[in-house]
Amino acid sequence: MPTTRPTPQSDQAGQADREVYAGVDTHAGTHHAAVVDSLGRHLGDHEFITSAAGIAALYAFICSFGTLIRVGVEGTASYGATLTTYLRDQSVTVCEVIHPSRATRRRGKSDPIDAYNAAVTAAGNDDLPVPKLLGGVVDGIRALLKTRVTAVKARSAAVTQVRSLLVTAPQNIRQAYEHPSPIKLLDRLDTIDEQTDQLELIALGNLARRVHALDKEIDASTATLTRLVTQVAPALLAASGVGTVTAAQLLVTAGENPERIRNKSKFAALCGVCPIPASSGKTQRMRLNRGGDRDANCALHQIAVVRMAHDQRTKDYAAKRLAEGKSKMEILRCLKRYIANEIYGLIVHPPQVADVEDLRPLRKQRGLSLQTVAGVLGVHPNKVSRIERGGAHDAGFVTRYRAYLEDLEG
Repeated sequence: MPTTRPTPQSDQAGQADREVYAGVDTHAGTHHAAVVDSLGRHLGDHEFITSAAGIAALYAFICSFGTLIRVGVEGTASYGATLTTYLRDQSVTVCEVIHPSRATRRRGKSDPIDAYNAAVTAAGNDDLPVPKLLGGVVDGIRALLKTRVTAVKARSAAVTQVRSLLVTAPQNIRQAYEHPSPIKLLDRLDTIDEQTDQLELIALGNLARRVHALDKEIDASTATLTRLVTQVAPALLAASGVGTVTAAQLLVTAGENPERIRNKSKFAALCGVCPIPASSGKTQRMRLNRGGDRDANCALHQIAVVRMAHDQRTKDYAAKRLAEGKSKMEILRCLKRYIANEIYGLIVHPPQVADVEDLRPLRKQRGLSLQTVAGVLGVHPNKVSRIERGGAHDAGFVTRYRAYLEDLEG
C-alpha cells in the first residue's frame, strides 16, 4: 500500500503562507509525488495511481502543503503526459526534470528519492525546460511523421531484400528479371503468380507488393502532412529549401507552444547547431555540438544542402567562405546556424505568405510560356509550374516572379 511520509514541517500552522514545490516520478501505473518548501526541506510524499481520480488526488495532495509555485515532472512527453496536461489545465507551472545522472543515483534510488530530487530541482532552478503541449495539431503531425519514417525504413529494407534475393536466385530467375530500372523491376515482380512452384519468385512477388503498398502509405502520409503543415505554418513551408518532411520535423521539435523557446540561441541549441566552448588554459577553441534533437539537426542539414545547390544567395555565401579557406563541412555548420535563426522566426513570428493563385493567369495574360519565364529567371520550367500550382514553395522566387510579371505590365 502507498504510504505518506510527512515530516514535522507538514503541520497545519503557517501552511497558507508557505511556498512549496512538488516533484513527480512518473510510471505507467503509478506516480509518486513529493513536496518540499523553498529551502528544500521535505514536507511529504505519496504514491497515486494514474487514473483520472488518482491524478486529481495527486493535485489535491501537493496543494495541501501551502501555495504551490512549481511542479517538476519526469517524462512530461511519456508517462507524465496526462499529468502535465491536467496540471496545466489547473494553471500550475510545470517544468521538465531530467532523470538523475548515474553519479546522483549512486547515493540511492527509489520512487520517493526520485520524487524529492525532482521537487528540489524545481525549487532551485528557475530556468528548467517548459514541456511541450500535447494533443494539438503539431502532436498529430509528430505521430504521422513517425509512422511515415517507419514506412520509409520498411520500404528501404524490402528493396534491399529484393536485390539480395536476386543475387542468390537461380540463373533463370536472375536473367528473367535483370532490369536497370528498379521501378520497372518492382512492377514486373508484382505480376508474379503466387501459385508458381518457384519459392524464390513467390518471395520476390511478396516483397514487390509490400513495396508498392508502402509507396501508397508514404504518399498518403506526405499529402496529409503537407495539408497540416500548410495549415499550421505556411510561411515555414514557403521558405527556400524547406520541404514537407523537413518543415514537419522542425514544427515537431518546436512543439505546439514554440513560445516556450525564449530566443534564437535556445532554438539553435535545441537543434544542436550551436558551437560549444571547449577551451582550457591557453587553448581557446569551440567544438561541434553533438547534442540536441538530431532529427531537427538532420532537417537543417538537408535544407542547407538544397540551398547550396539551388539558392543563389547561399551559393554566393559558400563561394565567399571557400575563398576564406573554410571547408565544405565548416560552411554547412555555419549555414545550419543561420537557417536555424531563420526557421525560429518563421515558426514563432510567422510572416504573411504571398498568394500564388494569380501568377498563372498573369503569365498567360502576358502571353508568356513556362520556358520563357524559366529562361529569364534562371530556373527549370518545372519549378515555375510547381510554384504556380502550389506544389512547391519558395518565397524569394515568388517575389522575383511577381516583380518580373508586374514590370512587363508597366
